[in-house]
Amino acid sequence: MQQLLTWTLETIREEESCFSWMEEYRYEWAPLVKSAVSQSVEGKTVLIVTDESHQWFGHYILNTINDLRKNRPLLPFYQLSECFPHLSSLNNTDEIQLLEDMLEISYPNGYYLWYIGKGNHPYSKLAYRSDNSFLWVLDEEVQNAFMLRSVDPLLDIKLLQLYKLFDTTLSAVLFGELELDT
Repeated sequence: MQQLLTWTLETIREEESCFSWMEEYRYEWAPLVKSAVSQSVEGKTVLIVTDESHQWFGHYILNTINDLRKNRPLLPFYQLSECFPHLSSLNNTDEIQLLEDMLEISYPNGYYLWYIGKGNHPYSKLAYRSDNSFLWVLDEEVQNAFMLRSVDPLLDIKLLQLYKLFDTTLSAVLFGELELDT
């Protein structure tokens, strides 16, 4: 973990935009990104789930994660609402379980949810059900989640910066520049 923490700090400091706010949060970030990147490298599918006000960000991730100019393997990232258009219709635990059963059949190598949104949004219930989820939660402290504030005037910029850090970490691991096991 120390190597990841050191690498993360160096990457934050190299960023030309005002990313210094992240230095103090790298200890919360490192175990979360380690888990997400490890799962991605293992071949798990990433299903992005956002609340309504962050749908733009989910689309941004999908439009940039597999940019061919990155010269790296294409990775299975999808927006869950596109795979399952009835996501907003789920009303109870039994229906969520049916969805999870379908996802397990659909993704035999495994999957994890990347949730970006408010902690009290109905979609968060789905993401909270799994210990493997990559959680970026707004306005609520949740265990094993990266917390952000929706009232932060720089929230959109911070989301983009965090995505860039995630994407850079993913590339570093794929290209053998960073090992997560040490």
